[in-house]
This record gives sequence, C-alpha cells and structure tokens, in this order.
Amino acid sequence: MPGFHLTARRITFILMRNMQVHQHRAGLVRTLEAIKSKRLTIGFIGGSITDPRPGNNWPEPIVAWFEEHYPDVRLTIENAALGATGSELAVWRVKPDLIDRGCDLVFMEFAVNDNGCPTEQRNRTREGCIRQLLAGRGCDLIFTYTFVQDFYLDMISDRAPASIAEFETLAEHYGIGSVWMSLHALNEVRSGKMRWEDWLPDGLHPQNRGSLSYAQAVQEYLGVELLESRNALQFKAGNERPRPLDARNWEAAARVPWTAIRTTGPWALRRWQGCPFMDYVLDTAAVGATLGFNFRGRVLTLGFDFGKTSSEFRYRLDGGDWKTVQRDRPDWVGPSGWFRVITLLEEAASTDHTFEMEVTHGNAAGCTGTNCRLGLVGIVT
Repeated sequence: MPGFHLTARRITFILMRNMQVHQHRAGLVRTLEAIKSKRLTIGFIGGSITDPRPGNNWPEPIVAWFEEHYPDVRLTIENAALGATGSELAVWRVKPDLIDRGCDLVFMEFAVNDNGCPTEQRNRTREGCIRQLLAGRGCDLIFTYTFVQDFYLDMISDRAPASIAEFETLAEHYGIGSVWMSLHALNEVRSGKMRWEDWLPDGLHPQNRGSLSYAQAVQEYLGVELLESRNALQFKAGNERPRPLDARNWEAAARVPWTAIRTTGPWALRRWQGCPFMDYVLDTAAVGATLGFNFRGRVLTLGFDFGKTSSEFRYRLDGGDWKTVQRDRPDWVGPSGWFRVITLLEEAASTDHTFEMEVTHGNAAGCTGTNCRLGLVGIVT
C-alpha cells in the first residue's frame, strides 16, 4: 500500500495484541545438546522477582522441572539475578556471571526493572546483553516478562506495555523465544483460578502461588521446546548474528581496572561481601577524598554499594564544570547493599576523556552517612 509504513515497534504492538503467553522462535539447540551430554548449566538474570535469595521465586520450580524430567543430567544453576537492578548493570555482568560460567540456557527478566529507564537507553543496554550472550558458541536465551502496576492498563486492555513490546522487537530480530509469565498469571486471575492477592501480595513480588503461576508458564514453554523436540530454525552464533538494531548498543562493555584509578585521601580497595556480585570496592568515608582516571569510550557508568549511609559525590569530565550528584533513597533501602549504577556519559563515538570525582556528604533527608563504595567503573568503547 503506497505511503503505508510500519516501524518494528508498531509491528510488535500489532503482533502482541493477540496476547500470547508463549512466543516460540529459535529452538533450544544448545540446551538439547547439553542434555544429551548429561551436563546442563542454566543461568538466570533479572531483578528481585528472579533473585534466588528468597528461596521461593519462580526459578525454583524451573530447576525442579529439569530435575524431574532429566534425572540423569547433572545440573549447574547460575542464578545471577539481583534485586533493584536492570540491564544497565547486567550489560557488565553477563560475561563474568553467565558466559564465563558456561551457561547453556539463560532466562532474562528485565521488563519490570527497565520500565523506568529511557527507551533508547534500555534498548541499547538490552541489545548489548543479547549480543554478548549470543556471541561465539552462544547461549540459548529466553525472555520472561513479569508485572509492575504500570503495566496494568495496557494488559487489562489486551495491549503489550511498551517495555515488553520493545523486548519483543529484539526477540523477533534475534529469534529469541519469550514467555509472558504475568499474562499467564493475569489469565488465571481472570478465570478465577487464582486471587490477585495470592499472585501479588505486595503488588509486585509474587510469593508461593504467584511464583508457581510464573513457573508453570515457563514449564509449558519448555515442554514444547524440549519434550516435544520442536523443530525450529536457530540463528547461527558468532559473526553470523543478525546486524544490531541499534549500532550504538552496549555490546562492547568493559571495566576500567582498579590499577588505572588514581586516588587522593584515605581510600582502600577491599574484597567485598556486603553487596551480591561485587568482588571489590574502592572504599572511603572521607568527605573531600578524590579519585580520577583516563579512559577512551562513549559511555561511562559507575556502580556503588548504595544505601542510606552512602555519600554523594561531585564530578567533572575533561576539566569542565563540576556537577553534583544527589540520588534518591527510597524507603525500602537499607543502610547499604543496593548495587546501584549511574550513567554519567553517553556519546555517539568513542573519544579520550579524563574523569575526576570528589566525595561529598549527601546533606539531604534519608542520608545518614558518608560511605563511598565504588564497585564498578564501566565503559563502552
């Protein structure tokens, strides 16, 4: 039809108006190979809904499903999910916490925690995670979608929330299957099989019954993919991956080594166990302590062990004006323990930069300390 054009995102909205829980695309070829070899490594990454620490989130019934159906397979579970984090942090974590640990199958759950991020940024960080996971031999990858109240009006009106629709655009491009777990749960509520309060006691985090509903949606998907040995095409890994949807995605994520960071004042590099998935932090409580480093890149992200006792800081790039950071401290935040990231630079191309930072007191409601615990200096080249 002349003059009629649809963007990829609009096409995805139309496709998902059918409100399908399962989207079968590429087959789980590597998973099937691992099962035949009697050794399978399963990875999870996402937020608090997937975090293993409560012990009753939806990954637990998934592990039980594999144990039931493949009792002779040695399972290794790498659950790297971490509460209150999204793909902006995961882009630096998928390699050490999933790829380097040999994951054959990875479940990614970020539709909720990415919901508050700007569209362009979350699509670039998501695609950066995807391209890393599919590189080389490549993992099998499944997207899973949970629920936040912002999704309610769209879902109750048989529409896909933007955060999910954008994931589906990436899924279509890369041939990645998906499970809309929260749609499965909503359908159970609609049909009277489950009460809303049994699904989401606090409005966000499913507990026993809600987690089981999420898991059952995934189990149904796995039954089709693995037990029925569904024949499906799979994108080849490595250099034959599809071209990126956004050339500015964050696939080329790297960390600035601690040895490259200059400090003045009483800093200490400490092995850290106070925040999950932080190996070390560069630590001080001295207001006025400074650090700096040089880097070549187009993105700069810092990650902190953050909480109510955390300091604030001011910074400048390339000798420019100082900028003061003032982060919020939600009521649910403890004294520390939140692996919180902040992106300070995103440009179109890699250039040489100098970064300087000075520790300041938060001087605001909810700030009760001056602890500066820097756990990540991430750049994208």
